[in-house]
Amino acid sequence: MAQSLEGVRILVVEDDYLIAQLLDEMLRPTGCVVLGPLPRLADALDAARRETCDVAVLDVNLGGERVYPVAEVLSGRNVPFVFVTGYSSGALPREYAEQPRLGKPFKAEQLIRALSNLVEVPTGS
Repeated sequence: MAQSLEGVRILVVEDDYLIAQLLDEMLRPTGCVVLGPLPRLADALDAARRETCDVAVLDVNLGGERVYPVAEVLSGRNVPFVFVTGYSSGALPREYAEQPRLGKPFKAEQLIRALSNLVEVPTGS
């Protein structure tokens, strides 16, 4: 039972090709618009600055570079985001310790619920 994220613009930043494809396959059935997936920090920063998005999914480690500059840009634009990572919450910098985080691996339902909560999409109880 996929919740609807109809029309929600989701920026996806993920450097692992297979995980990026899986994220895309998890998200598209909800009716959202997937921006990306973007595998490189420079491209993700550019998109975070220029694209109109409602929410973002951010892999913490992009080929050895941390995604935190993207998180900073999104925060400045009041765009909520969820980190997806293999790292524990204790590994995140203090300023992001309270940020929603999904540990890899995760299920589609967990991702959709986290994003729905961030954009306040009705769940149709």
